[in-house]
Amino acid sequence: MPIDSPVANTPPAAGDALAGEVGHCIVKRPDGVYADPSVLGPTFAAAIDRVFSGNSYFAGLNHTVLIKAIYDHGPDLPRAAGTEMMIRFADDLLPFDPQRRELYKAVKLSDGRAEYQFEPVVLTDPNDPDGAGTPAWLEADEFVADMWTKGIRFGLDMAAVRAAIAAGKTERVVIAARLDPVPGIDAHIIEVSSELHRSDAPRQLANGKLDLMAFQNRFPQIKAGVRLLQKIPRRDGATGYELSGIPIEPPLPKDIEMGPMAGPGTVIESNAEGEFLLSLQAGFLNVDSKTHQLSVDDKIVSRDGVSSRTTGNLQLTGDYEEFGEVQEKRVIEGESVTIHADVFGNIVSRGGTILLNHNMVGGSAHNARGDICVKGVVSGSVLQTSVGEVVLNRAESCIISGTRVTIEHAANCEIMADEVIIKNAEGCAIAARKITIESAGPRKQTEMQLFALEPDSARIDEAIAAMMAKATEYGAAALACKVEMDSLTSQSEVRKYVMLASKIRKNELTLTPEQVPQFQKMASSVGPALKAIAKVSLEVKATETQQQAAEALVAQLQQQRRDYAGQSAVNVQMLSGDTVLLSMKFNPDGSTLYDLPSKEIKARLRSNYEAGEVILSADCGKIEWCSQ
Repeated sequence: MPIDSPVANTPPAAGDALAGEVGHCIVKRPDGVYADPSVLGPTFAAAIDRVFSGNSYFAGLNHTVLIKAIYDHGPDLPRAAGTEMMIRFADDLLPFDPQRRELYKAVKLSDGRAEYQFEPVVLTDPNDPDGAGTPAWLEADEFVADMWTKGIRFGLDMAAVRAAIAAGKTERVVIAARLDPVPGIDAHIIEVSSELHRSDAPRQLANGKLDLMAFQNRFPQIKAGVRLLQKIPRRDGATGYELSGIPIEPPLPKDIEMGPMAGPGTVIESNAEGEFLLSLQAGFLNVDSKTHQLSVDDKIVSRDGVSSRTTGNLQLTGDYEEFGEVQEKRVIEGESVTIHADVFGNIVSRGGTILLNHNMVGGSAHNARGDICVKGVVSGSVLQTSVGEVVLNRAESCIISGTRVTIEHAANCEIMADEVIIKNAEGCAIAARKITIESAGPRKQTEMQLFALEPDSARIDEAIAAMMAKATEYGAAALACKVEMDSLTSQSEVRKYVMLASKIRKNELTLTPEQVPQFQKMASSVGPALKAIAKVSLEVKATETQQQAAEALVAQLQQQRRDYAGQSAVNVQMLSGDTVLLSMKFNPDGSTLYDLPSKEIKARLRSNYEAGEVILSADCGKIEWCSQ
């Protein structure tokens, strides 16, 4: 029995009387040869090497179990029956006859393969070395032992060996091959949310038609707490082996850190299911193509530009930032819009700030409630804000309107606003309540025109007078109705009935059965008068309501007139050529005087030149003018 094996102290089984220890961790029993599973691997390989080097071999060898026990390659080891812990891998252990060993020839090694020349063999008679000898056969178990001593310890193809031995013919057979290592799998990132993908299909309109100029979902919106990415951990590869049994380790798979991919609005979560990148908030998904960082923000960030190929027309619900160009005729509609490249298309803001850090050529910018700022050159464009300021560096041949317009250099522009401030103006037509210009003059054949916007209060004064007359009329009618009602209620029978009815209704007075007919007779006699009183009362309420409405409208019109009653002013520090200042009347009806379509602004300032009253005309000096 083995003395070094973990099973050495177990009681001997029946029939183990002939069993003995062959080598460390190998035990020979009457029913076969066993290995101790607790000391497999290099220790078992050393024991096998001692057996084969000692001119012995294993008969009935299970080569697959042997390779698994030494190199942990191949199918799982068979489980022993009952409580048996040893692993059976051969039938017997026999001596390797040196005379038979001479039957086995050398092998040819080339490029990780071993080739053997099989041929008929003859066993030489020691007593007659020169004789013909006796025909013999190779045996697979002896072949394994001989190959082991020749350095072929792994990769033997036992099926090919047995087939070649059985064939008994001369042939060269590949009996063993190196096992190349199987590379592992690098750690990688996979998408776990379908919301990550864009849809560049044409947008379907409510009527079922397709808008070929807009994509269905160019910028995906993400909800809070959504798993976006998952890290798949690296997986080690499988070890390969040389024919000598030396292991060939596969390269270590690469790992990847998920942290750098988490941008603003995202977080890394690790749990039993794995490592995930989650969205912290609802918003738009932005992916940085250079750093591969994902972020979820209220603002969309794009670097591809806006064109029919990349994005199509955009209708967005949040802020938008673009680093590429905006193609001609393309439309961006959203809240705040920031563009870092040239703009040739149209920008529409529903309320926010439009910021263009480069140039705008032949495009437009419209803001419902907010400012417009262009840091580059604006040429042949339309810039309009209903409530907000327009700030430009240089504008040429543009139509501009807003609450306040500030420009460094304007040439051949039509401008309409409450207040206009320009450092240098050439050949422009400008209309505003307050105009401040450092230098103004014509440009080539285009005259410099300034329009002082002055309220025309004639119509509003007429409306105030008409409504005051109506209010007086309604007051007189209400007074007449009150006089008539006083006359009706002063009748003695009516007063008496009203007093009794009030007490009866309040349970202050209870009529006897004899008094009920008398009270009913009184009610019949005053009935026509009560009906007349009710009718007059309704007329009083109606006329008083009309009077109050008329007085409220008068107050509103008077406030409106006061709002526009301020002075108009024009100040030009230096004139560099022919400049004309005209008066332009507007109706102070409460509407924004500059919030007009661009074509109407151009027509008012250029086509209706004769309609304005000339205040002054000069070609040098300066202008300082205020309305009365």
